[in-house]
Amino acid sequence: MNCLECGEKIIGRSDKKFCNDACRNAYNNKQNKDSTNLMRNINNKLRKNYRILREINIDGKTKIAKSKMDGLGFDFDFFTNLKVYKNGSEYKFIYDYGYKLLEDDFVLVVKNQA
Repeated sequence: MNCLECGEKIIGRSDKKFCNDACRNAYNNKQNKDSTNLMRNINNKLRKNYRILREINIDGKTKIAKSKMDGLGFDFDFFTNLKVYKNGSEYKFIYDYGYKLLEDDFVLVVKNQA
């Protein structure tokens, strides 16, 4: 059997796939890497948005000026899901943190307890 990363002959157990830890790590890093720059950039924006929501929403529900979120670098174009409640309220979520645009340029930030 040859190493899946470098192709060297493997010495040892019959079920071994890599010749050493460096090859195993290199192989797995390649497999888990975002496949394109677009995906990487979107994931970075989602991570940043999530971090911002988590930092400003300490009490589970927070009202904040939209301009303040803009100033922190929040990108309102990137979210993971949209939830519309029976009363018509529309929340955009980034994983378990959501936000709703309010009147007077404010934003309500919530944490989903599910």
